[in-house]
Amino acid sequence: MKKPLLIDTHAHINFNGYKDDGGKIINRALEHGVWVINVGAQYSSSVRAVKYANKYEQGVYAIVGLHPSHVISNENPDSEDVGKREFEEFNQGKYRKLLEDKKTVALGEIGLDYYDKITDQEKEKQQQAFLEQLELAQQMNKPVAIHCRKAYEDLIGLLTMFNSGCASCPHACAPAGLKGVVHCFVGRWAQAEKLLAMDFYLSFTGLITYVHDYDKVIEKAPLENILIETDSPYLAPEPHRGKRNEPLYVKYVAQRIAQIKKIKFAKVAEQTTKNAKELFGI
Repeated sequence: MKKPLLIDTHAHINFNGYKDDGGKIINRALEHGVWVINVGAQYSSSVRAVKYANKYEQGVYAIVGLHPSHVISNENPDSEDVGKREFEEFNQGKYRKLLEDKKTVALGEIGLDYYDKITDQEKEKQQQAFLEQLELAQQMNKPVAIHCRKAYEDLIGLLTMFNSGCASCPHACAPAGLKGVVHCFVGRWAQAEKLLAMDFYLSFTGLITYVHDYDKVIEKAPLENILIETDSPYLAPEPHRGKRNEPLYVKYVAQRIAQIKKIKFAKVAEQTTKNAKELFGI
């Protein structure tokens, strides 16, 4: 297989929305030089990500983990989607086994999601599951793919605490030197600076092709710390906005970054591919 032109570092072709044509979608990406990393959100979709990755000798990889929206919940009656999500307790043994697979390149997507009328108790559960998964990533020497929505300050605080091995941390962390990416970054530059100072990558989606709130972050962040993704099936870029996304469309994200930074597309493609290969060891 030829070298990748681009790497979609965060897709969900392992989700049910692609159950009828996932293979076709991946093959189309590979034919155009786009490699794909499928990301789990809970155990079942993590298993599917690993199975997908092992169907291909090269060019398709897996990330496995428990998304904060799937952390076991009190099922807050004010939530709009109670009963629609698959809740689970984080089971280190089950995820450790998935991480041992040679095609699994990271633990994720893990993190914090305070979007949906979340209670303090639910926040605590998310934070606990997040720290437990950071520990597992550290033990397995794997990077992490982090989801964060309406929670950047808490995320930065937890990462700072974890990396410092601070005595107040209930998980008795050692200094981590943790590597990873904050996927679909939608924070402010002040928050981006703190994450970059911890050597994290920031990843951007098709959202940046029609929302300009993050242009400043993209302009100021070093290209060496940027990844690109689709978050398929979500956040399709212009000119496919409103339709189902797919990894092939990651090129539009790279094009927009090139426009914002006033550099050539080839430079964005080359550097973001290098970044992804270095972070994920592929």
